[in-house]
Amino acid sequence: MGRILVHEFMSLDGVIDAPLWTFDFGFDPRMGETLASVTGSCQGILLGRTTYQMFEPAWSTRTVDDDPGAPFFNDTMKYVVSGTLTEATWRNTEIIRNNVIDSIRALKAQPGGTILTDGSSQLVHAMIEHDLVDELHLLVYPLTLGNGKKVLPNGVHTTFTLKSAKPYPTGVVGMHYVRARV
Repeated sequence: MGRILVHEFMSLDGVIDAPLWTFDFGFDPRMGETLASVTGSCQGILLGRTTYQMFEPAWSTRTVDDDPGAPFFNDTMKYVVSGTLTEATWRNTEIIRNNVIDSIRALKAQPGGTILTDGSSQLVHAMIEHDLVDELHLLVYPLTLGNGKKVLPNGVHTTFTLKSAKPYPTGVVGMHYVRARV
């Protein structure tokens, strides 16, 4: 049985919407090491349409010389949830159009198939509501934004256990939570 890991850049008040505000804090190399350890354990990427359409032009032309994360994003199998995309424009991409939750359960049921979801707030909300998220990997930035898309859905009660927390000199804190199964 595989796992689903969610990675997000998040403000103190839970906003993940268009995280351009992260640039103001810089990127500590240790944050990159943490992200590499998360992506290194994954055999698939699961994205919502909006995040896919943001990632594809940003990553598809990058090489390892541009960014050490490029091979992961380009070579790993990607699953994009969309009712409107008609064709995949990024190599190694499959579109999930119907029976989304059942399709994700089937992906998760594949042996050893750890899957990363990044951004994709609507998709993350649906997966949390259906108890499909196994881990949260959050980079929490020391600011509040007041409004925007949130990482966690309103009205859903779920419990996670803190596995680790790493403060970085930039003021960002990396937090790793695992789903508490009760």
